[in-house]
Amino acid sequence: MSYLVPAEFATKMVDSGESKIFMSTRDTLIRAYMAGAILALAAVFAVTVTVQTGVPLLGAVLFPVGFVMLYLMGFDLLTGVFMLTPLALLDGRAGVTVKRVLRNWGLVFVGNFAGALTVAFMMAFVFTFGFSTDPGIVGEKIAGIGESRTLGYAQYGLAGWVTIFIRGMLCNWMVSMGVVGAMISTSVSGKVLAMWMPIMLFFFMGFEHSVVNMFLFPSAMIMGGGFSVMDYLVWNEIPTALGNLVGGLAFTGLTIYATHVKTGPRRNLA
Repeated sequence: MSYLVPAEFATKMVDSGESKIFMSTRDTLIRAYMAGAILALAAVFAVTVTVQTGVPLLGAVLFPVGFVMLYLMGFDLLTGVFMLTPLALLDGRAGVTVKRVLRNWGLVFVGNFAGALTVAFMMAFVFTFGFSTDPGIVGEKIAGIGESRTLGYAQYGLAGWVTIFIRGMLCNWMVSMGVVGAMISTSVSGKVLAMWMPIMLFFFMGFEHSVVNMFLFPSAMIMGGGFSVMDYLVWNEIPTALGNLVGGLAFTGLTIYATHVKTGPRRNLA
């Protein structure tokens, strides 16, 4: 059989969260850095495809290639650890504490942001030929996304902030489904398909992903987006990250853990 039943992959989720909590600082930062960088490249790829073809659906269909690459290489996104690591705490795994969970989140955030920011500077350099010319149509599109997803929300005040939060929830509901989907299958093709579907959905629907935004908004600012760092933090990154945390944990992690982790026989996979 090329898949695991729910009781098996639910336990695998808890095991994965535990292993991430006890990973060394160096490994956590490196894996998070690479994840942020790869997802940033996938984002600029999807925007480029959308701009050049005029077909947003095509960009959404192709964006999951970045998620697939980083997951198969064992790299870590903040959205994934938001969902997995609390399960190890809830399960009472030895040595797992709230402090260690928060430490993991902090390290992954820093690594993701550093990776995404590196790609933002590299792509801004490429688009502007070393900051010597206008960024071109793709760069202008990225700058426009930055403005619309900060100032565009800010004009609605609290309702705009809550809208970002909900979009962040919906995003990580789908992203975490991709993470779990990859655990269900024991074949590479099965993992890819299980990851592809929910990632494509979140991107096309315009939901808010904290790590994708770590690339889009700094990149937009570098290339002339008319908003500030504070606009980015208050009117996107903070509510997005909080929404990602709640959505991934509540809609995917806790529901699977509560209904499957202690139920059903487990096959001997040895």
